Amino acid sequence: MSNLPRPNTSTSSRLSTIPSQKPRQLSHLQAQLAQLTANVADLENLTRMTAIQAQSMRGLGGYSGGMFMAASKVLGEETVKGQGGPAQSEGTRDQEKS
Repeated sequence: MSNLPRPNTSTSSRLSTIPSQKPRQLSHLQAQLAQLTANVADLENLTRMTAIQAQSMRGLGGYSGGMFMAASKVLGEETVKGQGGPAQSEGTRDQEKS
């Protein structure tokens, strides 16, 4: 075996491939940027649609709250009348018996 130094093939091959990799990397970055731009545009559209739906949900919440309050008032009046009616009639019956 001779003591001749070996040429560093990994360094020389890496230096020779750097110029050829740069355009490929730039095109890959450009494709990723285009995908990111498309995703941001989709996100913007979805955010806009979500804002519109939130306004609609707010309106529906107001309507359903009003319906619950109206139902509570109606059912509350019926409950008061229902409790007052039998209790009063029993009280009058007791008074009539005595």
